[in-house]
Amino acid sequence: MKVSIIVPVLNEAKNIQRLITRLIEEENHLIAELLVVDGGSTDDTVQRARNAGATVLISPTRGRAIQMNYAVQFATGDLLYFVHGDTVPPKGYVNDLLQAVQEGFPVGCFRFRFESRNPLLRINGFMTRFRYLWCRGGDQTLYVTREAFKELGGYRNDYLVMEEYEFIVRAQARYPFKIIPKEVLVSSRKYDINGYARVQIANFIAFNMFRFKFPQPQIANTYQRLLKKSN
Repeated sequence: MKVSIIVPVLNEAKNIQRLITRLIEEENHLIAELLVVDGGSTDDTVQRARNAGATVLISPTRGRAIQMNYAVQFATGDLLYFVHGDTVPPKGYVNDLLQAVQEGFPVGCFRFRFESRNPLLRINGFMTRFRYLWCRGGDQTLYVTREAFKELGGYRNDYLVMEEYEFIVRAQARYPFKIIPKEVLVSSRKYDINGYARVQIANFIAFNMFRFKFPQPQIANTYQRLLKKSN
């Protein structure tokens, strides 16, 4: 089994080179390809990704769900690993993923910790070891076998936000879900710009709008109004 790594990006020039370097520095023979799928960046994300050694795809439409589904068409590995552009997976991550699948978990994620000494953010990271849906998120990265991804129908292209939550709900209803006890390092930029309380309130509102099945455009617009952009 080999791993196809998929990184959806939009204006991630500050982070993309570090991420790609980290992804390819270990277990290279087990990686089928590293696909960075861009949603229309206006900075030099694309060039930096290529220079770092990734294969860059240009998505025909912007949107994380659309970008990830698009990249899967070009992936050849038996295991798909979706990684956000502002995260850094732990050392030995490839073997961790393959071991989880061998243990009978076709889908799962890591825990995470923020790249910050803020004690409140440390609490957020600690909570990712628990199985509650509100403790999940795309920042933890997400792996899924190609077979399971196909059976689930991939991500929903009509989702503008919360696409990974929606996917996880469907995945957990059908398959054993593994939370690998290692931590992905996540940028704290959203909290640095907006403050802890503001981000927590925005997350709480968006999550509950998702839970009560509000229309996607309404959730996205509400979330965007509440927070300043972090790019």
